[in-house]
Amino acid sequence: MLEGDALNVVKDINSEAKDWSSVGLIIQDIKAELQNLEYGSGTSTPTQYAQTKSQKERVGEMEIMNAGMGETSYAMNSKVQLKVISMTMPIMEEAITNLYYNASPRSLVIADLGCSSGPNTLFAVSELIKVVEKLRQQQGQPSAEYQVFLNDLPENDFNVIFNLLPSFHKKFSSQLGVDASPCFISGVPGSFYGRLFLKKSLHFTFSSYSLHWLSQVPEFCLENNKRSIYISSTSPPNVAKAYYVQFQKDFSMFLKSRADELVEGGRMVLTFMGRKSENPSSKECCYIWEVLAIALSDMVDKGLIGEEKLDSFNLPHYAPSASEVKSVVLMENSFSIDRLEVTELKWSTIFGERNLSEALADSAMCVRAVAEPFLVSHFGDAIIEEVFRKYKEILAGSISKESSSIMNVTISLTKKG
Repeated sequence: MLEGDALNVVKDINSEAKDWSSVGLIIQDIKAELQNLEYGSGTSTPTQYAQTKSQKERVGEMEIMNAGMGETSYAMNSKVQLKVISMTMPIMEEAITNLYYNASPRSLVIADLGCSSGPNTLFAVSELIKVVEKLRQQQGQPSAEYQVFLNDLPENDFNVIFNLLPSFHKKFSSQLGVDASPCFISGVPGSFYGRLFLKKSLHFTFSSYSLHWLSQVPEFCLENNKRSIYISSTSPPNVAKAYYVQFQKDFSMFLKSRADELVEGGRMVLTFMGRKSENPSSKECCYIWEVLAIALSDMVDKGLIGEEKLDSFNLPHYAPSASEVKSVVLMENSFSIDRLEVTELKWSTIFGERNLSEALADSAMCVRAVAEPFLVSHFGDAIIEEVFRKYKEILAGSISKESSSIMNVTISLTKKG
């Protein structure tokens, strides 16, 4: 759409004719296989954040999203992430198509940064390789080779992914035929807020719903964000500023690291949970956390947790606007911007047209799958059931009044020469 400048497009995904049925079948197959595996105590998380009991330590001791395949696990409550990957797949397909037309590499190296170990992990990779294989066969090019790196934090349960690989390769070969190129998949544990790969070793990199997690909570927020757990309308102005400064620092480090690792002309597609407003306390990005803060505040009022305990709890999360993402990219100056889009995903698209009670339960479960480890680390596990009972109650009273959609910022980049 654009070369060098950003186009900010707001789309309502409900206005487009999307066929989710095939995606759903793929994910159901993977979930069935996951349930047949022997799950350990590992994690299923796409995040790269540092949140310890002190909330100050950086990457190394990580809290994780709810593990396993249970009712409250991330793997069973990642519908939002799947829809976002599916929504942004056309942008990734466009980027990898342009990469292949310009370079036609005999070996293609792809990295998924923040891969998780739930049912979504192999979906995007398989779709991207199918695109390249189709192009290769159309052009009569000889067989290529694919190296895929799946990156997440060391606590991620990579063994779950590895146990899925035999069936993945079998299905992959049956779909692409005997002429399919070989695909080699490896796990890469570590934080993406730093170098992970050899210099000029990657052709295509993508990250979906990971970069809005910061490397740490801004230190200013630890004692100054009373009765809030993120940026809110009641937060002092310096809280929002501190979060933005931390985002700039982290995202700049991410871009610098990827610039070292990508070849000249390499492509990168990144999707954040974000906002279209320039107001960092806009409800379109903060509402789900405001509801959680209200639920926790209610427990303070009931004497179930201490006020100081709540005041010292903040999330290492920042939902940027498109202009903020663009600003950091231009400042770092290693990449040209090909596309920059803001998309809107309505909750009704994610959970379907069901009764309010079921929709609220699903919404609360998705938030719980992400937030529970933060809460347990800081408050202990005794409060969890009551917190999310209250969370669902608050949603029921306000969902018709407040934002019922999620904003996403997606940027497609090319490594400069």
